[in-house]
Amino acid sequence: MALCVAVLIASEFLPVSLLSPIAAELGVTEGRAGQAISVSGIFAVVTSLFVAGLTRRVDRRLVLASFSLLLVMSGVIVTVSPNYLVLMIGRALLGVAIGGFWSMSTAIVMRLVPEDAVPRGLAMLNAGNAIAATISAPLVSLLGASIGWRGAFFAVVPMALVALVWQWISLPSLPPRRARRDEGSLTVFRLLLRRQVAIGMASILSFFMGQFALFTYLRPFLETVTAVSISTLSLLLLLMGLAGVLGTVLVSRLLRGRLYPVLVAIPLVMAVIALGLIAFGTSATATAALLVGWGLFGTAAPVGWGTWLSRTMPEDAEAGGGLQVATIQLAITLGASTGGLLFDAMGWWTTFLFAAALLAGSSLLAVTAWPSERRRQEAAPSPTLPHTHPAQGPWT
Repeated sequence: MALCVAVLIASEFLPVSLLSPIAAELGVTEGRAGQAISVSGIFAVVTSLFVAGLTRRVDRRLVLASFSLLLVMSGVIVTVSPNYLVLMIGRALLGVAIGGFWSMSTAIVMRLVPEDAVPRGLAMLNAGNAIAATISAPLVSLLGASIGWRGAFFAVVPMALVALVWQWISLPSLPPRRARRDEGSLTVFRLLLRRQVAIGMASILSFFMGQFALFTYLRPFLETVTAVSISTLSLLLLLMGLAGVLGTVLVSRLLRGRLYPVLVAIPLVMAVIALGLIAFGTSATATAALLVGWGLFGTAAPVGWGTWLSRTMPEDAEAGGGLQVATIQLAITLGASTGGLLFDAMGWWTTFLFAAALLAGSSLLAVTAWPSERRRQEAAPSPTLPHTHPAQGPWT
């Protein structure tokens, strides 16, 4: 699953490293090319909202394999796309794969590992995210310069095939849980009636909007403002990814007793980093240091919010996972599209300032979502293992 996550993340954000050549070949602006990320986000939102209800009677192993197959198909279509429209169709298929896979991932981790190991399991899963950020961004920049952006997109297809086969071989059968009467797509929306869930999702929305409003347009910023070469650009992206791996490892150790402080601190620090890029973006040294910090904190955030989901909605993990993924993908879509509009109309610094404001808002919302002492005790992992089905063990 971690390998599939790595390929999904690499595929989703390939346009970030290839934004300039894609725009040049297809004859569109860099802002329009950035919508290749937005369209995948739109389809991921729709898929994640309804996948739990539509697949509630299907073995989860088969469901994950189906989404992995869509990942392969998307890579092939984008590689051979003759125009902008076909490129967007391929990206839409990728969005379906992203929304479906991610919405199921937390619930499946909760079934595969003991309850007290869920943060470590989510960190392992999210390591695929960190690995993708570490390897794919700098590698894709170099591949784009040597074999073109189409060759870079096709490079992920063999890895997607390996992930598909490996999951099919290694994952156990995961039959669906006994369906409740109210289980289905509407359950996703009912979760928003809970105050803590609604505020938490608002914080997630603001965080990922801010993160990807900035991250989507990082390459044009580095090329035009910091004025770095392709090799230096690749090195900066590599350093940012390595910091993300470290952040993923560190955050899993902090989440057991410091979940909410972590959720409050991460976006606040990233808001300061965004402002620092505006102030010191012309300095390659300062920019490198700031991007290392961005990778350290930004890559660790999904582990924190995944742990929050497992503690806040343990009995509605699939529906909650769908809602969380829908929120994240909607945030990516809004962040990338709004950031692109600001980038084209008013300049890069407005995009970065927009990102900083959203990240600061996410921190404030996380403070609001912080439960009282009583609620915090209720949200903490229970020492009693949950019972899910009379014929199954607690995690299967």
